[in-house]
Amino acid sequence: MKQVALLAPLAFLALGACANFRSAAEPATVAPAPVEQKRPNIIFIMSDDHAQTAISAYGTRIGKIAPTPNIDRIARNGALFENSYVTNSLCGPSRATMLTGLFSHLHGFTKNGQTFDNASWNWVRALGQSGYQTALFGKWHLNYSPQGSGIDTWAVLDDQGKYYNPDIITPEGKKVVEGYATDITTDLTLRWLNEQRKPGQPFVLMMHHKAPHRNFMPAIRHVQKYIGTEFPVPTNYFDHYDGRPAAAAQEMTVAHDMYEGHDLKMTTKAGSRELRFNPWTDDFNRMTEAQREAYFGALQPGNDAMNRANLNEREMAIWKYQRYMDEYLGTVAAVDESVGRVLDWLEASGEMDNTIVVYTSDQGFYLGEHGWFDKRFMYEESLRTPFLMQYPGHIPAGLRVAAPIQNIDYAATFLDYAGLPARKEIQGRSLRDVADGTPPADWRDAIYYHYYEYVRGPGNHAVSAHYGIKSDRYKLIRFYGHVNAWEFYDLASDPDEMHNRIDDPAMQPQIARMKRRLTALRQKYRDDGGPAVTDALASPAAIARGQRDAESAAGLHHH
Repeated sequence: MKQVALLAPLAFLALGACANFRSAAEPATVAPAPVEQKRPNIIFIMSDDHAQTAISAYGTRIGKIAPTPNIDRIARNGALFENSYVTNSLCGPSRATMLTGLFSHLHGFTKNGQTFDNASWNWVRALGQSGYQTALFGKWHLNYSPQGSGIDTWAVLDDQGKYYNPDIITPEGKKVVEGYATDITTDLTLRWLNEQRKPGQPFVLMMHHKAPHRNFMPAIRHVQKYIGTEFPVPTNYFDHYDGRPAAAAQEMTVAHDMYEGHDLKMTTKAGSRELRFNPWTDDFNRMTEAQREAYFGALQPGNDAMNRANLNEREMAIWKYQRYMDEYLGTVAAVDESVGRVLDWLEASGEMDNTIVVYTSDQGFYLGEHGWFDKRFMYEESLRTPFLMQYPGHIPAGLRVAAPIQNIDYAATFLDYAGLPARKEIQGRSLRDVADGTPPADWRDAIYYHYYEYVRGPGNHAVSAHYGIKSDRYKLIRFYGHVNAWEFYDLASDPDEMHNRIDDPAMQPQIARMKRRLTALRQKYRDDGGPAVTDALASPAAIARGQRDAESAAGLHHH
């Protein structure tokens, strides 16, 4: 496969030539709504699988050791949302929700491996039709490309994307671009801002990073950034999952389910570069010889020491955790640099005061909590996602927002700031009043969640389908299909969600109240997937329905 340098003058990177692909079924362009002020630009930055705990603005232990100073600039310039949640903690479904403002069951993308309908309504197309210039660079991951989505200019990673020398898809085709994916995405973004942006016309620019998604590969300059740093092991890293059958049935532990060669880059013996289990060989094979030497050469001393140490099972589990954190947080470092480069451009260009900047991720991620990596569960580390937003003069600097928000809110928010009318089909609400520090009196006091995908087999994590509700203090979850069970947590006394109190007599009145609220939210969001809240837990009908719904949502899974 031929590799080309990023700045080579090839047609497929001549992004100015990209066509404005629109569906024939799209309505005619609509005039922008009258607004008193200049319409703001929007820069929507999204990473993949970035844990809220890995952003130092959130004040976490990890953030103190591995700070993210540039992402933190957004928090200083604007608002940090302390209670930001997803509706389905999985990459494709979450991205479709962000675009449409709908829960998974309504936009039709419930699990990875499905294909999103690019002709569907999305907020970027709506802004483009009202006069915005639109562009997307980086990860799309909803189907092959954004063609037909209403985005003017785009260059995207192929599927999940590769960290080194990735395939980049444009309207002109697919080519390998030599370099590091985070840097390539940022370079394309800045090139568009410098060369193709039309001064005087508002723009929507989406910079969507692959990082820090599995298999967690830092840029060469960051491979050694955290080697030798000791990260605090979560207190529940060696969780036994007592009273939580769904948690016990998963296959996503760092100690036993991570691929030792592919994810942790562990070698077979001291002095050898041969990797342990590495099923997806292309991630490393596509690297140049110099890249491989620099990357694996930096890891070799640690691998040799591990192989010589004759570690017992517990010691090996902790070693794997430390290697995971080195690689994951080293991968985050380039994302933080990317954010800084874009913020620097805004300051230098004079566009800072008229630009909304959002930083978020498609979901949270486990950094060893419960012994896990990955996401999916409705437990806090997976459910929570970072969300930071600045808009100088409109969002108070340094604001910390406690009101609960979800990714169904993004579409309504961007329509509102752009001066466009609300869309009744959207299930979320605009964050505009929340972001200026005055949430409406009727703002939500509980959030609803529904995860559909259950796939058993190597690399598929085996997380049972489930739905649930979270209030400020309590969480109620209904697992169905593979595991048929209820879970209930008092987060005030049990923030790590270790004690399922579903059978606690003292909690029964509160559980009954939460079940009524859960039923109401399922009606509000028009979701009838899975067994009903009122179905008897062990009834044959409930079990059969749960298995059927879970199996219908299972299918092709991407690592």
